Formats: sequence, C-alpha cells, structure tokens
Amino acid sequence: MNTKKVVFGLFLFGLVTIGFAQEKTRKQIREEKKIEKQKQTAILVDSKDFVFVARNALPQGFRTIDLTTNPNYVKFSPDFIKSEMPFFGRAFSGIGYGGDGGLKFEGKPQEFTIKKDKKQYLINAVVKGINDVYRLSLSVYFEGSATLSIISNNRSTISYNGEIFMPEKKPEQ
Repeated sequence: MNTKKVVFGLFLFGLVTIGFAQEKTRKQIREEKKIEKQKQTAILVDSKDFVFVARNALPQGFRTIDLTTNPNYVKFSPDFIKSEMPFFGRAFSGIGYGGDGGLKFEGKPQEFTIKKDKKQYLINAVVKGINDVYRLSLSVYFEGSATLSIISNNRSTISYNGEIFMPEKKPEQ
C-alpha cells in the first residue's frame, strides 16, 4: 500500500512538472510581443504608407506639452504628405497673430527617403507649403515608437514623440 502511494505521488509530481514546463514565462511572452511589434513596424515602414500620431510636443525653449487630448497627425506616403500638427514656439516671419498657429500643410514631397539603421528607420522628407518649406525627419524605432522633428523656414524647430499606425481607409462610395 505504501509503495502504491509513493508511485502515485511520483506520477502526480511528474504530471504537474510537465504541465508547468509547457507554460511560457512572462519573459518569453514579452519577447514574443516585442518581435511581433517589430514585424508590424517593418511592414508599415516598408509599405511607405503610414500615419504618425504624437503623444507630446517638445518645442525649443519650452516644457514638454501633452497632446493626448489634442487631435494631431502626419500622414506619410511617397506621393503625398499631409500634416495637422499643433505648433508651440517662435514664429519668425510670414505668420500673422491670431491665425491658425499649427503646422498644417500638404503636398507632394520634393524628397522622400527611408534608411534602416541598427536601432531605427530614418525617414526624411521635404514638403513645400504655400508660404514655407518643411523638412520632416522621422525616426521610427523597431518597437513602433517614433520621434518627428519639423524644421521650417519661418518657425523654430519642434519635435514630437509618438507612434506610427496604419492609415485608416475611407470606405469608397
């Protein structure tokens, strides 16, 4: 009888051990999520059609500004770039007081390049607006986070931290 209990106990111990050995650790799950996010980011950047949405703005000489409640985006594609970003900082010329202070422009980029680095993708674009030329420099990290800097002839440089996403497709009518 005692031998049967020992054998039964070892059998149960073996089942429990095998059951726990099959489960993934938190570290493995995190690593799998990270790899999946890297694949999604690579697909987005390789498609050359994505949207940058900022979480916060980093104007020169000012504190960081939270943009989570402020709608903003820059839609990137080799054929067309559209920006609806808020602006905080100094305007040098050609900007009237009381007007729309955002970086709102659209047009076909004169330049659009994508380079892959060790830790990130570097996307550079130049877009000519109505009264200004905008140089956009977007660093997209493999996990999907991104930093955008916009250099303008008439305004101080501003940077944004955020993420890239797939553009929403509008239903055709």
